[in-house]
Amino acid sequence: MSIEVFRPTEQQARVIAYEGSAFISACPGAGKTRVLVERARRLLADRVKGRGVAFLSFTTAAISELETRLRREGLIETPSFPHFIGTFDAFLWQYLIAPFGGAPGCSVRPRLIPDKESWLVQPFAGAQALPLSCFDRSTGDSIEPLIARRGFQGRIGAYETTARAVRARFLERGELDFDDAREISLVRLRDETSAAVLSRALAARFRELIVDEAQDCNPLDLEIIAWFRDAGIPVKVICDPNQAIYGFRGSVTGELDDFAQGFQEIARLALTGNFRSSAHISRAVAAFRARGVSGGIDDAIGEYKNEAIAVQVLSYSGRSVPNTVGARFRELTVSMGFDACHCPVLAATRRTGANALGHPVDSGVKDLSYRLAMAISNYHFSFELGGRKEALEDLHKILLELEGHAVGKTYHQHIAESGLTPDVWRPQVLQVAEALRFDPVRFATVDAWLACARQLLASCLPADSEQTINQRLRRNVYIANVLINAPLTGHSAHTIHSVKGMEFPAVCVVLSPATAKGIMDSLVGQTGAADNEEARKIYVGVSRAQRLLVIATPKSQAMRLVSLLQSTGAEVSIENL
Repeated sequence: MSIEVFRPTEQQARVIAYEGSAFISACPGAGKTRVLVERARRLLADRVKGRGVAFLSFTTAAISELETRLRREGLIETPSFPHFIGTFDAFLWQYLIAPFGGAPGCSVRPRLIPDKESWLVQPFAGAQALPLSCFDRSTGDSIEPLIARRGFQGRIGAYETTARAVRARFLERGELDFDDAREISLVRLRDETSAAVLSRALAARFRELIVDEAQDCNPLDLEIIAWFRDAGIPVKVICDPNQAIYGFRGSVTGELDDFAQGFQEIARLALTGNFRSSAHISRAVAAFRARGVSGGIDDAIGEYKNEAIAVQVLSYSGRSVPNTVGARFRELTVSMGFDACHCPVLAATRRTGANALGHPVDSGVKDLSYRLAMAISNYHFSFELGGRKEALEDLHKILLELEGHAVGKTYHQHIAESGLTPDVWRPQVLQVAEALRFDPVRFATVDAWLACARQLLASCLPADSEQTINQRLRRNVYIANVLINAPLTGHSAHTIHSVKGMEFPAVCVVLSPATAKGIMDSLVGQTGAADNEEARKIYVGVSRAQRLLVIATPKSQAMRLVSLLQSTGAEVSIENL
């Protein structure tokens, strides 16, 4: 068997060989992962003992892909020391939080509580509960848009006082989330004394930091990265500003341009040319770049560059996305011989993707029996690892609630205090998920399923429980809406956030009725249309496709979309569902 020799383009070769800090802009499909692997090969060729390379990104999917490639090439061993491969969050925790015992002035060993912001603030019994995320982290003041979204009416002062007290108790107990970690890290890096010690220690530990997907940084992240660069530790920052879709965590857009100016002109590099997609898809991707953003159409230069199939636009009617979208996508993928499991439906929200596939959709009912049914359905309708892990965690939360373990705590507080690891709790939860899989052969009715669930989970109740299992798992008319017979294989519904850094033979990207017009207004430059993060999400989604790109859109925006795509030279086929 012949092994294909990697022959880098001139741009790729320049990035691979560049010594020192650099800011690298990379279009989708530019062969970024291959370049990172080759940069690692070059760095590790001399095998300097004790000094490693830190590979950082902002999603587990991107890190997993890179780590797999590095291990496959034999560049990283197990354990990976002296190297670090992980998320930016994990890096801060390991090197700037844990070694110092956590928060300044706190003698308690730090514990990571990533769901801290979900804690419910309730100043007195019977008061409407509001999540801690509705209150400013620094001042404790309420955040008006978030409060309004919860439909809150009344006096907010007592809530703000309670929120401040809650945050103080978290810190006293050493319970930190990743935002805390950033703030504490910056306190140490801004202090001249501690910064001097850290710069020497980290420079001795790492010969280079590679920060991938840097468009997902927030301003605090950029300040931390700049500190490493200015401390003399070479930093490679790789990004595509068009893929900045983390506005909810303060991700940067225009700030990246300013940050780039902090690098010498010779150190501002580019990776262009699309190795991933067909020519039609590559042109379609360019159509979703924000107007006024630099960068034209990237040439398709990979193995699928001559794929002839046009971009498929599916026009649908109604106020929600119909399941005919998923049915038509399946027909198209089958006709090309693709495995449905490797061809996802992508949307800004899981709900939109689930609608397109006819999967059960969570209506937000808080009843415990409904939540149990939803978790079971989510597990069996998720054909990807990430979705199943999330569903199992939801199911675990329900079991803990039945057992009475998580009262007055967040889920991750309980996990941290109990020392529970997935290998301890996951086998039991998997057994429950399989035992309660709904299909009409095993369960003739919803009531039969509920009876089985009660019998199976009755042992979870504490001996002194004041309620029976029938009272905890009540009959709920909405359960029938989510207990649907799941196929053994099929397309999966992903959020666009969850597929950053990934690629697939075919994808179906769904524009929802709520956002489609705003997306199109921003892309065509309609007067008054602002920068639109929803449009950048679609850009990320369509750029995942290698050979087949399907875009589903409301009928009212279909021809605008077709015209936009055709303006780039992409061949487009439209179909009314």
